[in-house]
Amino acid sequence: MEISLNTVRQLIDAQFPEWKDLEVRPVLYSGHDNRTFHLGEDMTVRLPSAQRYVAQVEKEAKWLPFLAKHLTLPISCPLKIGEPSQDYPYIWSVNRYIEGDSLNQIQDISKESLARELAEFLRELQSIDTTNAPYAGEHNFYRGANPKVYNDGVQEALLQLTHLPTQKIQDIWQEAISYSYEKEPVWLHGDIAPGNLLVKEGHLCGVIDFGIMGVGDPACDYAMAWTYFDKESRKIFLEGLDKGMILRAKAWSLWKALITYDDENSKQTIQEILNESEEQ
Repeated sequence: MEISLNTVRQLIDAQFPEWKDLEVRPVLYSGHDNRTFHLGEDMTVRLPSAQRYVAQVEKEAKWLPFLAKHLTLPISCPLKIGEPSQDYPYIWSVNRYIEGDSLNQIQDISKESLARELAEFLRELQSIDTTNAPYAGEHNFYRGANPKVYNDGVQEALLQLTHLPTQKIQDIWQEAISYSYEKEPVWLHGDIAPGNLLVKEGHLCGVIDFGIMGVGDPACDYAMAWTYFDKESRKIFLEGLDKGMILRAKAWSLWKALITYDDENSKQTIQEILNESEEQ
């Protein structure tokens, strides 16, 4: 769904007239599930791009203020919830802006330091009370469940990608999904990726886009071990995790890479996983 700057301007002016004098402008890199715009210097406007993403706004409004109180790093947090209008059919949110550059814009950074800082953030997130929290399911595209929920997609992709060592990939996949998560469910972000991590002066300074958060198995939050980190920083990022957690995390990264194989990063991820397998 295309969402114009003019539509956002009209929504702000009609529903939050106290901000009618603030500039509205697009962010440099907007997301897929939601479109994001700057509102003045201290806020952003976040609008679902389709009906299936509306639940994310409701969930963020309920849970992010609670999570923010227990986290050292700043996270995106709703200030106001907007209503549908004649020109825009869904609820939407105004959030506080977190200063920092998206990690996917940064080239010169210590991956080892980032791995430590991100792992610490995830440990903090996983330590927060989960009473009445939303368990993994359709609302968050099953992040927090076993990655085997996407087995059909993996098998379909392998049938198409015949130039890859499909049996080797199949072996990696099947071993990974054979491990179950036996511990208590914990909070998970659901989309830990460079685009949702903010960096300032070489350090992690904020985490955004919690739309597919939930509670369950946090393995999905470690998929970046293969999609971004290198061999040495991957060890740091995964330090202390059990074998099953690491394998399920690998399965999450493998699934996404297979179903988006035309993307260059996906090809690199699969090669990284295959290289690691040869070394073990």
